[in-house]
Amino acid sequence: MPELPIYLDFHATTPMDPVVLEHMMPWMTRWYGNASSRQHAYGRLASAAVDAAREQVAQSIGATSPEIIFTSGATESINLAIKGAVAAYAARGRHIITCATEHSAVLDACRSLETSGAEVTILDVDGQGCVDPAALSAAIRPDTILAVIMLANNETGVIQDVRAFSDICRAHGVILFTDATQAAGKIPIDVDELGVDMLCLSAHKFYGPKGVGCLYVRRRSPRVRLLAQLDGGGHESGLRSGTLNVPGMVGMGKALTIAIEKMPHEMPRISSLRDRLEHTLLEAGECYVNAGKAERLPTVSNLSFRFVEGQALLGAVCRDLAVSTGSACSSASMEPSHVLTAMGVGRELAFASLRVSLGVPTIESDIERAARSILTVLGRMREHGQLWEFSQRGDIPDLSGWHHPDLS
Repeated sequence: MPELPIYLDFHATTPMDPVVLEHMMPWMTRWYGNASSRQHAYGRLASAAVDAAREQVAQSIGATSPEIIFTSGATESINLAIKGAVAAYAARGRHIITCATEHSAVLDACRSLETSGAEVTILDVDGQGCVDPAALSAAIRPDTILAVIMLANNETGVIQDVRAFSDICRAHGVILFTDATQAAGKIPIDVDELGVDMLCLSAHKFYGPKGVGCLYVRRRSPRVRLLAQLDGGGHESGLRSGTLNVPGMVGMGKALTIAIEKMPHEMPRISSLRDRLEHTLLEAGECYVNAGKAERLPTVSNLSFRFVEGQALLGAVCRDLAVSTGSACSSASMEPSHVLTAMGVGRELAFASLRVSLGVPTIESDIERAARSILTVLGRMREHGQLWEFSQRGDIPDLSGWHHPDLS
């Protein structure tokens, strides 16, 4: 079997922590009861395990257990939050505010609601991918019911000033929902400190199982109302019907607890490795770091390369490195990253970009090999003329907003 490439796509998904898998196994093989079948011991054991997992997740983000609604993942949580809020508050208004660099699950849910009469305002971002709080304030109308702004971007790692947004929303009686899918386990999350009304997570982003996530829904000051988007048995406080995924929920609670315990020593180590990769490539004069001047997650570097054909670059690099050009959920699209284009990055450079995301398993030798691989591929491509046509015309885009630190 050929040697696998080095995995540097941890923002797409993470491997399950062996401790998490061990913690889940009994709930798949021995204690396999349905958590709703509380009339017998198997069901009661399963129900107790779900309660414990719910408490673990709640404590990890400063919430209370009843505020945690388990789902199949972030996409379902996003749809429940946005569509459920619009349905619940329809009498008050149907105006939603979001931003141009949100995950496609958010943007597509908003577009879907537009077809049934909702109005959506999409806020621009600056060259570093940040939303101006003043723009949010200016966009709020009397019929605005919901604002959706992610905590940390999945492609660039940019961390938004969610506390400033929550203060604005609270002053106008607007619900604030934040997608914290990429932030969990990488930076501290406290729903009260952030001031958010709803927040979503997905277990497979922090070394837990795929197919399970949650939605935090505030129950106090103010109490947020949602209408369920699935009809069925009324599980999860009536908001998410369906047989509970007991092993997945158990795994999610354990994984989040472990990720937060590791965060104080793992995130500085990973940040140092990320910075080393960027500095090596920048020193060689081969790339630019998108959103390099913004506050970012320590786990990701979004790199653009001038005069390089993007798909050829990705194809060559992926023989040695498992990286991506952006969100795994939109990698099948031949369009450039909507996140980069919203930041003002030209199409050619947006196409010629790589997202390199690091994780707990990443070690120093992985970064050294990654830098060598990228530099070698770039050298070969330029030697063989695999360049964008615009480079021959001298049509060089404006790079003034990008991070290219003085390394002398």
